[in-house]
Amino acid sequence: MQDNLIIISDYCDHCHIEPDFVMRLGEDGLIDVEIRDNIGYFPADQLAELEQYTHLYYDLSINIEGIDAIRHLLRRMEGMQNEIRRLENELRFYRKL
Repeated sequence: MQDNLIIISDYCDHCHIEPDFVMRLGEDGLIDVEIRDNIGYFPADQLAELEQYTHLYYDLSINIEGIDAIRHLLRRMEGMQNEIRRLENELRFYRKL
């Protein structure tokens, strides 16, 4: 993994959440978790995702399976938006001809 890591326990203390929640996200493949010398870490570039998952779980009471489903749907939606942009650009090209 990378060297730009955040200690899970530090994040959890700061956000007042359970480290088991973050570890479960790691087990379910929602974030990358690395254990070094019995200390859990996650990549700093996944902080925004973890904050989003934390909000869904603690503030909206959505379980881990629901978070996974939401993540899947958001990624599909993003892919469709990219495809729409690509098709719009292609259409603009052909309209100019």
